[in-house]
Amino acid sequence: MAKKAVATLREKGTGRNTIKCIRMVRSGRSGAYAFQEELMATEEVKDFFAGKKA
Repeated sequence: MAKKAVATLREKGTGRNTIKCIRMVRSGRSGAYAFQEELMATEEVKDFFAGKKA
């Protein structure tokens, strides 16, 4: 039976949750797809997927 590991990424004392966001980005030069990963606070997730944050 497979085990599922769940990690909580929480800063101690501040109460801010951290999330790992993964987005697929297409290269303009070669046309290939690549994955862009970033750890960020939950408040910044919508900006990341809207393309406002690189």
